Amino acid sequence: MYVDAQDLATRYAAVWNEPDAKVRRAAVEELWAGDGVHVLHPPQEIREEAARLGFTATTLEARGHDAIEARTARAHEEFVAPGEYVFRAAEGSAVRLNRVVKFAWEMVPAGGGDAVGGGLEMVILDDDGRISEDYQFPG
Repeated sequence: MYVDAQDLATRYAAVWNEPDAKVRRAAVEELWAGDGVHVLHPPQEIREEAARLGFTATTLEARGHDAIEARTARAHEEFVAPGEYVFRAAEGSAVRLNRVVKFAWEMVPAGGGDAVGGGLEMVILDDDGRISEDYQFPG
């Protein structure tokens, strides 16, 4: 199945901005496979705290539609719902190589302006063009 890389990146960013829980859930189900996984490379302070507690794992994981929807909902509540920020795919950043799509994303002030955060996303698509593996590297 053909998937346009920049369109995928734009739809991906839109999920994190979606205020309606039902619409967000439908978008999650459209983008991710049922057993898809979202893997986050956590910020340095989380990795340091985990190491202090004796944990060696350096990733956080949400698997399946329920967990991914909870992850997107939580990010929406923290960053978008207060009206301060929105997420967007960096224009022209998406590239596809076979089943892998790489793109940059940004967190920008809701009223416009320069990015205040962002990162790199690498996703692997299944045969239906849905995300089976999603690797997020905030920067």
